[in-house]
Amino acid sequence: MITLTEIKKEDMEQIYRWFSDPEFLKYYDYYPPNPLKKSDVDKMFKYYKESGKSKVFAVRKDGKIIGLAGFDDIIKENQVATLFIGLGKEDERGKGYGKEALRLLLEYGFRELNFHRIQLNVLEFNNKAIALYERCGFKREGIYREFVLRDGKRHNLLLYGLLRDEWKKIS
Repeated sequence: MITLTEIKKEDMEQIYRWFSDPEFLKYYDYYPPNPLKKSDVDKMFKYYKESGKSKVFAVRKDGKIIGLAGFDDIIKENQVATLFIGLGKEDERGKGYGKEALRLLLEYGFRELNFHRIQLNVLEFNNKAIALYERCGFKREGIYREFVLRDGKRHNLLLYGLLRDEWKKIS
């Protein structure tokens, strides 16, 4: 069973490992997948906690952290946010945990945070994530052409969105 919970102090050692792993970072974000120092990760999570523009959760399976998920770039006045999910443990990927985390996030975002729109960015080579987002109702809305440079090759960044009314029809 997957749950979304607050990030605990004892989770940080695992999170530090993920953010120092270029393979995790390659899919997690569109920034260059350069390993981060603990101090940089701490700054990032401090910003998440204090900015009022983010809500970040630990993704847990049987009580153990297996990833991160949440909302960033929250604009309360517009009732919009950008969703993200990253399963850090490679052996936990491809088992439906991302789908369950996504379902829980959408429910929380639309019901509890009263979002009208939830959007996301995904790298064009992240085929598993794209398939998941489309199965869950996200619509491709745009492309930032050749936005990302990975391993000497240019890749598009795809933009997806889901409106509350669209989500209600499929939830």
